[in-house]
Amino acid sequence: MWFVFGLAAAICFGIRGILYQWTSQRRVNRSALLFGVYLSGMLVATLMNMAMGQKWTDGAWWGVLMGGFSFVANASMYKGYAVGKASLIALLTGLPPLVVALGAFALWGETLGLGQLAGFAIVLAGLIAIRYSSDLRIGQLHGLIWGLLTLFFFGFTDLTSKQSTISGAETLPTLILMYATGTLLFAGQWLLGSLSSSRTRREIAAAATETAVSTETAATTKTASPTETAVSITAALTTPSATEPASEAHKQASANLPAAAAWTTKRTVVWGMTVGLTNIAGMMFLIPAFQEGSTGIVSALGAMNAAIVLAYAKFYLKEEMRRAEAIGMALALGGIVVMRLAS
Repeated sequence: MWFVFGLAAAICFGIRGILYQWTSQRRVNRSALLFGVYLSGMLVATLMNMAMGQKWTDGAWWGVLMGGFSFVANASMYKGYAVGKASLIALLTGLPPLVVALGAFALWGETLGLGQLAGFAIVLAGLIAIRYSSDLRIGQLHGLIWGLLTLFFFGFTDLTSKQSTISGAETLPTLILMYATGTLLFAGQWLLGSLSSSRTRREIAAAATETAVSTETAATTKTASPTETAVSITAALTTPSATEPASEAHKQASANLPAAAAWTTKRTVVWGMTVGLTNIAGMMFLIPAFQEGSTGIVSALGAMNAAIVLAYAKFYLKEEMRRAEAIGMALALGGIVVMRLAS
């Protein structure tokens, strides 16, 4: 049954990845969106536990660490989809089994067979092929960095998920603490971003006022034309905000969107809560799978969500892949399958 749970988790996480990529191309507040994702998970887990009455144990506190790791992983994945190629980010989100299998060996002595080692070698060969693909220019390298952060922190999330089951924690209490932690972290990030944005707007307003005063003073010796004054004030008001995306790719994508595409806070949070249903569903399948199955193999099954997002990137987004990149992705996914079959 753990095998079915692992596949179900992969499907849920694959849908989550597609929704993240689609949303990342809209004008939304990222922190507000991910706050909604985790708030939804916390509410669903709490309501289900009220109905099922799972016991709270000390092992459930591992959920706090899971929430911290998941916070970094989800924020990195969303950022990666915003600035990099969807296919590359999807591939890297499929590689946490590398971290998990090695961590399981170091922490709990779960050994790797020859087949698993062969799978790792194939995966590493795929990564090398992708790294040296000529298609990875500066924009894609930015996405690669975020993808690698996603890889490692999803791996850490899986390891702490396994540790929670070893500690005898029930699924729902662990998830409540995990999502509560993530909700608080994203709420804090949202608040800091709002404060920074407000400070920037005040600075722009002050600059505009100073420009207007300077222009009025100069008018006593030289009469400024209305056009000059308008240009000065407009330049101050259009100074880029510190909260704008740093990525050139994201700037270009935003520039192509009409002003009406900006989402309200309410719409962003509600949509985040909708996306969060796929996230909580995946975790509810994944943790029971960890209880019964091998850590590395369950993680590999869950990571097969990459295949879903890769298919979306290829057939819906029509992303082009050079030969070295395509070979690398095929090797990496094939390596995951070998690890699964060999265990």
